[in-house]
Amino acid sequence: MTLRRALFWAHLSLGVVAGLVVLVLSLTGAVLALQRPITSFVDRDARRASATETGAPSLERLLGAADASGQVTAPTAVTVYADPAEAAVLARGRAGVAYVDPRTGRLLGEGSRRTRAFFRTVEDWHRWLAAPGEWRAAGRAVTGAATLAFLALTLSGPLLWWPRQWSRAALAPVVFFRGGLRGRARDFNWHNVIGIWAALPLALIAATGVVIAYDWANALLFRLAGEAAPARGAGPPAAARPRPSSSEGLDALWARAQGQVEGWRSITVRLPVPAEGPVAFTIDRGTGTRPDLRAQLVLDRKTGEVVRWEPYSSQSRGRQWRTWVRWTHTGEAGGALGQAVAAFASAGAVVLAWTGLALTWRRFRAWAGRRAAAPAVGALGPDTPAAVGDNA
Repeated sequence: MTLRRALFWAHLSLGVVAGLVVLVLSLTGAVLALQRPITSFVDRDARRASATETGAPSLERLLGAADASGQVTAPTAVTVYADPAEAAVLARGRAGVAYVDPRTGRLLGEGSRRTRAFFRTVEDWHRWLAAPGEWRAAGRAVTGAATLAFLALTLSGPLLWWPRQWSRAALAPVVFFRGGLRGRARDFNWHNVIGIWAALPLALIAATGVVIAYDWANALLFRLAGEAAPARGAGPPAAARPRPSSSEGLDALWARAQGQVEGWRSITVRLPVPAEGPVAFTIDRGTGTRPDLRAQLVLDRKTGEVVRWEPYSSQSRGRQWRTWVRWTHTGEAGGALGQAVAAFASAGAVVLAWTGLALTWRRFRAWAGRRAAAPAVGALGPDTPAAVGDNA
């Protein structure tokens, strides 16, 4: 068996075993790649702060009004934007978000619960096939294995489909769509063309998915950067910190955080803020999807002095690489263009999975048909060539 033939059968076998799960991951991935622009569009009215309000944003007033209203319970973070027309966002974990006027603390509206519930359901299917709590680990293991298989399929596909001889006649069927095709010829053409053009973005999506899914892949990323991987999940969760009796003094820290970076576009504070000890601010000069434009500032709650300042440039190479993984996986690292590429590539992967399974089914039916049509050796007459050959 030649190397190319061995690669073909390995490719086909992986596709058959992981095909249905890859189909689910690709379909849900295409939808999730559009989550940010769709959610932003649906919430567009609630996200606009009142143009009649004047004055500087006040964290103390904002959080105090939110607590007093009783309408926003257990927020996990607050984000304030440099744009005065942009509402502050109170995140509430999986419960969604609330939009608040940053100057008055007045509740402007809530994010669309139906939209967020829809994307949560899609994400559950993408991460663990919507398995219930006690089965999530198994579901995550299946999606992780399918992602690893898909990476192998993405890398091996172009090697199989690329013609042995470079000529226009040989390249055209695997590089360009052809009209008027049906059945196997159409599936083969679509499978080849999409596989060639979408290979690079799909390889990036799959490779970053493998890093997210497996500790060994995460450790390998850091090892390639020349350092050891940090322990995952280190440190207590933010929700375990005690809630302060008031937000007094936060405005002074907020003013200090604003002066730390010129041209900042948003600043996020984790909640609840501890009554004593450090307060962490995430300062972003982008739209939240570019790690190199984000930095963390930790200030002492009482004195306002800098406890830690951690811009992107101060991180080790391994940590820098790791911060790009999540945003590369969704395409958001490339902004609107990156999201569009990720969405189209994931949609293409849906077609790849479907046509791959269809081609395999046709191959199996053809094999079964030939097997059923071939007469048994014992049924052949003594004068047939096959029988003579067998007796020779």
